[in-house]
Amino acid sequence: MPESQKKAAKSITVKELLKSRGKILGLKSVAGARDFGRRITVSEINRPGLAIAGHMEQFRAERIQIIGQGEYAYCLKEDGRTVLANLHKMFSAPEIPCVIVTGGAKPLPVIKQACAKAGIPLLVTSFDTSTFIRELTIFLDDQLAAIAYVHGVLVNVYGLGVLIQGDSGVGKSECALELLKRGHILIADDVVEVKRRIGYMLVGNSPKNIKHYMEVRGLGIIDVELLFGVGSIMDQSLIEMHVHLESVTSGALGNYDRTGLSSSEVPILEVPVPSLRLPVTPGRNLAVLIEVASLNQRLKNQGYFVAKKLNESLIREMGKK
Repeated sequence: MPESQKKAAKSITVKELLKSRGKILGLKSVAGARDFGRRITVSEINRPGLAIAGHMEQFRAERIQIIGQGEYAYCLKEDGRTVLANLHKMFSAPEIPCVIVTGGAKPLPVIKQACAKAGIPLLVTSFDTSTFIRELTIFLDDQLAAIAYVHGVLVNVYGLGVLIQGDSGVGKSECALELLKRGHILIADDVVEVKRRIGYMLVGNSPKNIKHYMEVRGLGIIDVELLFGVGSIMDQSLIEMHVHLESVTSGALGNYDRTGLSSSEVPILEVPVPSLRLPVTPGRNLAVLIEVASLNQRLKNQGYFVAKKLNESLIREMGKK
């Protein structure tokens, strides 16, 4: 597990959703403004078609409830008393953030009545259901993504996001500095903010107050953008490889993998990341090693595992003899 990892639970209110994305998503309030303090805690959206029909099994009350064309048509067709009774059952769950009617449709009286009784904000949007759900999910995923703050350096090497970690003073920043000189890109130094996005992807960036700065022992604080140019920095990058630098004596090098047949991973926010241990000894060019490791990992991502290919080839040759 990467060191100094801290998780932060996040949520936003319905009021904050309207303020930040109301115009962009065509959202308007119909009723329940006094309950805009209800909190949205998950990025997933729920279409409660079965629940409106009376089937409450597996109803996801913690999600924003979307009334699309299908749900709307059912409410029009079915007996109003039955629909109202089912809505009351749905809205009895206290954690429902809000109800949104899509496609610019005018909310039906039964929906208004049920929302008013439960104290649930009722909104409408001019967007069609599929477009609205896609855009809203992207926004909520960014706002509510699980976050970890990890001690290390994040660099983009040949298009691959590499998180470099190790004990204090092992040379993480110096290694990143050499990679910068070789044309690679810095995302964050010292503290990396990691978000888990949809698809179990990890995105790393730097906290705002230290963005584009590095601290190098003996030199102090340096401004990477001023020294190396705007092309040497990025705001964020996927994290696709983890490198742990370890100070060792030359006699302990035998404890490290020499064939590459074995592979290891570290979990970051419950996402497994390919990991590599690199021994730090005098004379080793760590920047070059990380460059090669990044290229090798890109091959692995494409399904080409060099060490395994060689091993299989040798076994075949031995079998022939």
